Amino acid sequence: MEFESFLTSLATSFLIFVVLMSLFSWLSRKQGNTVVYYPNRILKGMDPWDGGSRTRNPIAWIREALSSTEQDIINMSGVDTAVYFVFLSTVLGILVLSGIILLPLLLPLAATDDGGKIVHARTNTTINELDKISMANIEKRSPRLWAFLVATYWVSFVTYLLLWKAYKHVSELRSQALMSPEVKSEQFAILVRDLPGVPEGQTRKEQVDSYFTTIYPDTFYRSVVITDNKEVHKIWEELEGYRKKLSHAEAVYAGSKTTANPEGTKPTTKTGLLGLIGEKVDSIQYYNDKINELIPKLEAEQKVTLREKQKGAALVFFNNRVTAASAAQSLHAPMVDTWTVTGAPEPRQLLWSNLTIKFFGRIIRQYAVYIFVALMILFYMIPISFISALTTLPKLQKALPFLKPIVEIAPIRTVLEAYLPQIALIVFLALLPKLLLFLSKTEGIPSQSHAVRAASGKYFYFIVLNVFIGVTITGTLFGTLKTIQNDINGIVGLLAKSLPGNATFFLTFVALKFFVGYGLELSRLVPLIIYHIKRKYLCKTEAELKDAWFPGDLSYATRVPSDMLIITITFCYSVIAPLIIPFGVLYFGFGWLVLRNQALKVYVPSYESYGQMWPHLHSRLIAALLLYQLTMAGFFGVMEFMFAPFMIPLPIISLIFEFVCREKFYRFFQHPALEPASKEIKETPNMEQIFRSYIPPYLNYEKADDEQFEDALSQVSKTGSTV
Repeated sequence: MEFESFLTSLATSFLIFVVLMSLFSWLSRKQGNTVVYYPNRILKGMDPWDGGSRTRNPIAWIREALSSTEQDIINMSGVDTAVYFVFLSTVLGILVLSGIILLPLLLPLAATDDGGKIVHARTNTTINELDKISMANIEKRSPRLWAFLVATYWVSFVTYLLLWKAYKHVSELRSQALMSPEVKSEQFAILVRDLPGVPEGQTRKEQVDSYFTTIYPDTFYRSVVITDNKEVHKIWEELEGYRKKLSHAEAVYAGSKTTANPEGTKPTTKTGLLGLIGEKVDSIQYYNDKINELIPKLEAEQKVTLREKQKGAALVFFNNRVTAASAAQSLHAPMVDTWTVTGAPEPRQLLWSNLTIKFFGRIIRQYAVYIFVALMILFYMIPISFISALTTLPKLQKALPFLKPIVEIAPIRTVLEAYLPQIALIVFLALLPKLLLFLSKTEGIPSQSHAVRAASGKYFYFIVLNVFIGVTITGTLFGTLKTIQNDINGIVGLLAKSLPGNATFFLTFVALKFFVGYGLELSRLVPLIIYHIKRKYLCKTEAELKDAWFPGDLSYATRVPSDMLIITITFCYSVIAPLIIPFGVLYFGFGWLVLRNQALKVYVPSYESYGQMWPHLHSRLIAALLLYQLTMAGFFGVMEFMFAPFMIPLPIISLIFEFVCREKFYRFFQHPALEPASKEIKETPNMEQIFRSYIPPYLNYEKADDEQFEDALSQVSKTGSTV
């Protein structure tokens, strides 16, 4: 990319961000848009503009974000969101402290060397303006490489220091949350999987109750055996669908009543596929008939499910949260594939269909998914490589000659050259997240938060290996193919010396992500347009309106890997091309501000895991650091720097640091600790309410009672719920 195109890209991205921020300031003050810009506050019963949000100052939201505390984030969006901001601030701190040393030290050293000119003259290639302030301009065996070696150590040790502090801080946040005097259902329950065969003369429910009554005679409360809910869930969803359609039809009918037509016009529907074909009938009557038909069918299926479709898993409840915490981390049977006990996730998190998958079935599924994802990563490099090669204008003109007249127009050429590869890559990567989340759930993972963490990990390795490594290697190979053909022995040196040339691509990529990406995030233009279209043409009931504006959560499965890609790129180019550090600072600085606003006003968490994602964030930051250290070790090697072996200790130190952190902190994130669980709670828990919170709605319908659940839900210890 030419320097002019790079500047055009930056200027255009910044202009787009300013426009989007101005739109946000204007649109968010409109009364009709409050549900799009302040849904979190509205759902909590707060005034959308409480605290001065409604103001003519276009940057007032920045002041509000900066003045907010960590406790404000926890109150509005939970501990997981607060932990995500610890991640953002930690990375921001790493980059700021790195930049303070690297920028004034390395940029002058690179700019005043002539090594780049010599190499480019020898290889008949042109030198980019940005290459002059990168390691591309340093001569081989130059004593100046010492400064770059010291800089590599500085970035590494700053990362160790801040990650250690962050791990301690997140552990404290998790501990404080688990010590809370508030009653949390999941702290009184455990998930038991891999139940052995039912002894003769006992039911599955009696087997579970007798087992846990024997071990925990004073604190066992009740249990519920997990059932195969596929059919009952299908009927329930169909019934709920008809109820929503009935509400919609009644609202349409009520809206049709006017002074001129007081009787109104009853809506009609067709009984065939999607209401598009078949006999035309009165919608209200038709939906009422369907509901009346499905209610007894659901009740009958509930009884069949609870009596005849019990599986080898159960939820067990205790009237003491210390007992539940102890049970969750104890070995209950000599064989690990029977009576497998873990802490229960929140009721809203449970993936019911996964709870009954057996021990070895889960292991087989896990490895099968890992192999499939590995193959996907490997073969996805092929289209990624083509994207990185063909979306450069010269290659695109050669492949599609009819574009030549358009591309030759100077302004169009500049814009396309600045944006085409980055946009193509971003669109291509958008296809992956749902597939990876589906694959993670296929492993047999029991909770939504765990599935999100697993999908996030897969996506991280996917984009790092395919985007960072794939684009770097293939971009270098395509750019130096002719030279390689002439001198095949010089391929390693060419790859290393061409690496800084890819920094421009990644500089533009990072700028596009933070200016345009966060501009769209803040302005919420797409959700706003969708909401108003639905409100005008589709929504007739309050429930439909709420569905139209409900914002969802922060989507960690895609957001975290994208952040990890940026930090990986910034790490790996921080010493090679230090100019990338300010771009990384801007990305995480803007991200902290914009997402702070969104967490306080917009997004609604779909689950709470009390910071269980942090160990995964930490490990992937160490993985990014290791990749950076190995990249620099290889780079110093091809630069023929005689002290390159001094890089050998760094990856070893990183692995030791990860090991120490894992040994010191990780178990607390894997299992609930007894000390926080032993803290007093402010009220005696309603054990029946806790128990009922784990009954899914399709098994807990309007006429549900203990008689209905007599086979799958135990009736033991229904009194004595003390802590």
